[in-house]
Amino acid sequence: MVTTMKLKNKRVDSPSHSAIFPIVGIGTSAGGLEALELFLGQIDKDCGMAFVVVQHLSPTHSGNLPELLQRRSALPVRQVTAKVKVEPGQVYVIPPNKDMTISNRTLCLHPTDTEHGQHLPIDTFFRSLAADCTEQSIGVILSGMGSDGTLGLVAIKEQGGLTLAQEPASAKFDSMPNSAMNAGAVDIVAPAEQLPERIIDFLGCAAPRLAAEQSLRDHEQSSFINITSLLKATTRHDFSLYKPTSVYRRIERRMAIHKIKAIADYARFLQQNPQEVDLLFKELLIGVTSFFRDATVWDELKNEALPTILAANPAGSTLRAWSCACSTGEEAYSLAMVFREALDEVTPPDSYDLQIFATDLDADAIDRARIGFYPLTIAADVSPERLERFFTREENGYRINKTIRGHVTFAQQNVVMDPPFTKLDILVCRNLLIYLSSELQNRLLPLFHYSLKPGGLLFLGSAETPGPQHDLFSTVKGSSKLFWRSKTLLSNSLLNFPTTPITNVPMTMQQESLMNKAADNLQHLADQLILKHFSAPTVLVNGQGDILYISGRTGKYLEPAAGKANLNLFAMIREDLQYKLNNAFSQALLQNTPVTIRADLEDVGNKQQAVDITLLMIEAPEALQGTVLIAFKDVTLPAKAKRRRAGTLPDSPQVEALEQELLKTREELRTAREEMQTTCEELKSTNEELQSTNEELQSTNEELTTSKEEMQSMNEELQSVNAEQATRLADFMLISNDMENLLNSTEIVTIFLDCKLQVRRFTTGANRLFKLIPGDIGRPLTDIVSNLDYPQLYDDVQTVLRKLLSIETQVSTLDGRWFLVRIMPYRTMDKMIDGVVITCNDITAARMTEESLRQEIAHLKAT
Repeated sequence: MVTTMKLKNKRVDSPSHSAIFPIVGIGTSAGGLEALELFLGQIDKDCGMAFVVVQHLSPTHSGNLPELLQRRSALPVRQVTAKVKVEPGQVYVIPPNKDMTISNRTLCLHPTDTEHGQHLPIDTFFRSLAADCTEQSIGVILSGMGSDGTLGLVAIKEQGGLTLAQEPASAKFDSMPNSAMNAGAVDIVAPAEQLPERIIDFLGCAAPRLAAEQSLRDHEQSSFINITSLLKATTRHDFSLYKPTSVYRRIERRMAIHKIKAIADYARFLQQNPQEVDLLFKELLIGVTSFFRDATVWDELKNEALPTILAANPAGSTLRAWSCACSTGEEAYSLAMVFREALDEVTPPDSYDLQIFATDLDADAIDRARIGFYPLTIAADVSPERLERFFTREENGYRINKTIRGHVTFAQQNVVMDPPFTKLDILVCRNLLIYLSSELQNRLLPLFHYSLKPGGLLFLGSAETPGPQHDLFSTVKGSSKLFWRSKTLLSNSLLNFPTTPITNVPMTMQQESLMNKAADNLQHLADQLILKHFSAPTVLVNGQGDILYISGRTGKYLEPAAGKANLNLFAMIREDLQYKLNNAFSQALLQNTPVTIRADLEDVGNKQQAVDITLLMIEAPEALQGTVLIAFKDVTLPAKAKRRRAGTLPDSPQVEALEQELLKTREELRTAREEMQTTCEELKSTNEELQSTNEELQSTNEELTTSKEEMQSMNEELQSVNAEQATRLADFMLISNDMENLLNSTEIVTIFLDCKLQVRRFTTGANRLFKLIPGDIGRPLTDIVSNLDYPQLYDDVQTVLRKLLSIETQVSTLDGRWFLVRIMPYRTMDKMIDGVVITCNDITAARMTEESLRQEIAHLKAT
């Protein structure tokens, strides 16, 4: 069936099942009404999609959003009031004070949970949308405050859906779009009115490829190889080791975003745009994680597995853990928090420590993990008790506290190519194996077994199991995703250490097809190969030592191992030959020429038989490429040597003692070699750990260098400010001296009072009118004795301060002098009243002159 999508006269036809159509979740908050009107106003009623609007509303908000949106939308808009089946061409709006999820394409309402942290309705719906609709889910973030919706977009992107955000510059409130963009969860950023067109363009490019997916991929193998080769050259990571379908799906998403329909064109686009290589690389990494993902498994880890591990280690021990593919660090920190909680049950609680090595291929993710700062939306995954105990609340999120941060060391690492960490108590590798080919899984799981100590714990994702390597691990209980490391001893040939060149490269699709065609003809091919190279008893094995074909009588050299049937060469080889064969097999995998060794086989009657073992790595025919031919040939030694080896010399206690000592020496040498090889591998792993620690120290050093540069910059600013302040101080001192000299030269007595009428300052000569000394600074005016005959002085000062009016009066002193007293408000530079100023100007001479003139006038009038 064909579903037609149209955007204002723009039509795109895409194949679709009648029940399968895209569902667009739209999250918004403050300022979202205008953005929603712009968005919905661009959608035609025959769009073929359904839209679900989730607005972060107040619990008391009235539900009139559907009526407001209906004015601009050509689609029917309805508020969800009960369970409703989603249909295309409809707009559904969440009601106030409710949470909403979707299951089987049916919307379900739930009471708002406000007791367990922040209310995040957008994240709640987006996560359920991702789980229910997978690749048919589309998430859109419009204007809003906070970070609700960020984790939901991450979940949609993980499932292969499309994520979009309104361009922050066009949003009234840009916090929600910026939060999603900073988390790397957004595929497309555009103004609200352009987002519908971008969705239609994406679906129009993706749908035709979806209709003929397999046939297209079969014809695009060479372009696919070119893309993976370019990624490997740029990022040092080989994505040909991943499941092809998963890689193709991610490549096709990027193609649809750029409106590219042919993978060959996209390969050229990558070569011309290095930035797109980085974006595709991050897309393929699928760095999606969260705190306490699958909470029941974390509870099982805390309540059952960790107590067992702690009980098996003496008090004071430091446990070692490796969080592989840790992304932005949530799982590593979750492990540290669960460990601290498990310690609460131990007495004393600080009797153990935990060192977590957290690694990931994405350098940006590692940098974010080192910072340990997460958005407010993690409240949906972390309980309030844990938020209170292990986090510090900051303005826009939560920061891991120092106790938890101190448990974790972050480093960039490629688990496929770099050496592993060893002697581990816990290994966390969740949701990585599901993206890898079965061949790469079979190479990593023995490596994990080797990295763990006996009794160590492997923690896998909800959809992951040890698979064919089930004999290496046993579940903690039932269908748990926690696995104990078994005591099974691994052959060295089963361990493909990343420090050695990878020779067992996973087959391409074409090689896999050829192998399948040749499977029925394996005997013919193997017989031809054996006749060409050998005539002795021969076995054909793959790169892991599994026997594919046997020619001739090999019972003398191989015998079934006790227990469950196992057709692995290293499980069946006679013990006398095992050690030398292990080393020769590893050597044969690394070279194209035959490797021949000689070993002694204990025969019937305690006789020794010399055996030549030849190993040859097969390059042709193509169907058997990567396999190894192993031929056994008995060797007849010269008579003298044979007699000596067979013990035909005359019986002598000394000869027997020497023979026993020789056998003992050989056994010790064999043990020493095995120990040396194990030690060498451990040293390589230790060296890798030291390199990781060194990288962490280098990162710390870079941070310190940055801090030093910031301090130097700040010091320079302080020096500049200090110089400016020194200049201002010099100017102030100059002005102060000028003012001091001015006041003294006028011989005007001046007293400054603060708002409490306490003496703040006075000029020279004030002590002639008031009994003032320097120690009187800060004393109330009423405590100061004055020579002025001015009993209402205090009342006038209060009047000036209250009415902000000046008072001027002539006042005599007790010794007959006269002063002009002015009382004025004290105004600061910013026009604020900050006290009172009293000035006393000596007018005795003027007063005497005035009196003399008055007497002279009176005398003249009398005469």
